Amino acid sequence: MVRWLKSQKHVFWEAFFVAVVIFLLGLLLGINIEKSRIDLVENYYAQSEVSFLDMIALDKLSGIKNSDCNTLTEANIAFADRIYNEALILERYDSSNTITEDLKISHKKYDLLRAFVWMNSLEILDKCGKSFTPVVYLYEYETEDLEKKAKQTVWSNILKDLKEEQGNNIILIPIAVDSNLSSINGLVSRFNIDSFPVVIINNKPIYELKSVEELKNYL
Repeated sequence: MVRWLKSQKHVFWEAFFVAVVIFLLGLLLGINIEKSRIDLVENYYAQSEVSFLDMIALDKLSGIKNSDCNTLTEANIAFADRIYNEALILERYDSSNTITEDLKISHKKYDLLRAFVWMNSLEILDKCGKSFTPVVYLYEYETEDLEKKAKQTVWSNILKDLKEEQGNNIILIPIAVDSNLSSINGLVSRFNIDSFPVVIINNKPIYELKSVEELKNYL
């Protein structure tokens, strides 16, 4: 009887040891996967920073050379499309339910770039006339409201379809409003917005969104 109890105890500790090892290996694997994701995002962001600085330099140069509106507009659209496509990568990582602090910081960096695109788009439209339409999508990144999450997913898909259909006729600018960034808060405060998500087209906040056809009426 004593020998049987000792045997059972031995089996228990072996099983416990194996479980701990498997848990630690899984944890290390998860950390490595997350690190590789962050490294990839940071690499994309570094390239976008170069594009960002290039566009600033272009803007300054155009000011000296009496403004080349076509070049400015094309550069702004290309930059906006670049960081939008990179945001889709972040979105896929979000859907894996492994949102870390590093990933949140990456989101804030991209939100800042998109805020610049919004401001730059307004300046270009003011300087050069209307050749495209900014479509600004303001949402809450860290909301725990399941109904709001579902609504934002639907809106995001509708806006993707709109971008695919309209191409360079629009600039799609999704921005998280709960990133606690002063520049974004300042931009949003220009509008009397009482709830999120919201889409802003031609300075008009839109609170109900059901289809691409409905959105086209505002363009």
